[in-house]
Order: sequence, then structure tokens, then C-alpha cells
Amino acid sequence: MSADKVRYELRDTVAVITLDDGKANALSYDMMAAITERLDRAEREARAVLLMGRDRRLSAGFDLSVMTTGPDAVRQMVGTGAELLLRIYTFPRPVVVGCTGHALAAGAIILLAGDWRVGAAGDFKIGLNEVAIRLTLPAFAMEMARDRLSKRYFNAATLLAQVFDANGAKDAGYLDEVVPAAQLFDTALAQALRLAALPDPAFPETKLRQRGAVARHIRHTLAEDLESLTMVVGAS
Repeated sequence: MSADKVRYELRDTVAVITLDDGKANALSYDMMAAITERLDRAEREARAVLLMGRDRRLSAGFDLSVMTTGPDAVRQMVGTGAELLLRIYTFPRPVVVGCTGHALAAGAIILLAGDWRVGAAGDFKIGLNEVAIRLTLPAFAMEMARDRLSKRYFNAATLLAQVFDANGAKDAGYLDEVVPAAQLFDTALAQALRLAALPDPAFPETKLRQRGAVARHIRHTLAEDLESLTMVVGAS
């Protein structure tokens, strides 16, 4: 994948990582590897991360051209994606996500993994739509949703595959604030700069205490989770 599809820029103490494949920002293997490499760099040289999508798209989720080729492909891609999403969820620096538009399936899980989520106002589709497209929601996604979403919306957002617009996504817990699209980058960057001032070791140790139990549970059950997904796809 060329570097311009996952761009990296250091703004003061904030690493700005922008996903832009010119299409739906599907999480292909190349895209996920590039994000991981840029997170590695950010951990070395930045105090916070701002993860952004392209205009009107954060991500449409895992690459369906791979996911539809069979059970082994599902197991491998979802396993790779789970590791990336856990990396964001437990990243030792603050992670702000700029939700530029649609965020579905694994794209919505990126929002669940972030520390502060700023969304562009608009009639975008945000949510875990797996059940609606004949996929079983992975257990790791369920646990992140249980941790981050409003309890009032948990059932609708997971089992019933409800998809929200930006304001609804804020109410449900995918987003922390919604701003006009023209203000999204500046607002998200300001939040990232503010959070970058949070000191070590207080921030990473508190984050580990807040999310460590969920992350350990996900890792402990991930192999069983993936095998279960494989069996469901194989039987369909």
C-alpha cells in the first residue's frame, strides 16, 4: 500500500494518521499493516494520536472481497483486525478519532476503541451492522460495545444491528461530540493537543486499569471467538 493511503503527519505533539484509499477505507491487510506501522511510530515520537478518515468516510469495515472467500479468510482477517483494534483500545497515548462520515462494522469498532471521538454532523451511517448483512458479530466487538456504548442502546446496537446518524451515534456512545464537517479537523486536533498534555505514567496506567480486564478477556477468548465465527460462515 502506498504511503498516501495511510498518511502520517506530526502536528506539534500529535501524530495525525489519515486513512484515505479513495474509496470506502476498507480494512484490508495492507491498510491494517500500515496503520499498525504508523501507531508504532506515533508511540515513539508523539504524545497523542488523531486518527482520521477521508471525506465522508471513516471506514466501511473489513475488506469484504477477502471476507467472502471462505471460513479461513474470515478467521484470519477478523483475527488480524482484532489485534489492531485492541492496539488502539489499549494504546498508551491518548487516541482521538475524527469520524469524517460513515463508520460501519469494524469502522464503528474503531470508534469504540478511541479515547475521544469527534464526529462530523450529517446523515451518516454509524454502527455495528453485521447481523443485518448476515454476519455474526464477533465476541470481541461485543465486549468493546458493552464497555463503551450506552446501556440503553447496547441491545439495539449489537443484536438488532441498529445504525445511527451522527447525533444518534453520540447518544448511543459511539461519539463524544458532533461538530459541523468544516470544523471537524480543527476540533479533533485541539482535543488531541489537550489530551497530549496528560502526564506519564498517570495516563497509561489509568487506561490500563480502566480497559485492561476487557482486553485480557478478549485475548483469552479470541481463538474460540474466531473458531466460532468460522463455523457459522462455513455452515451458511
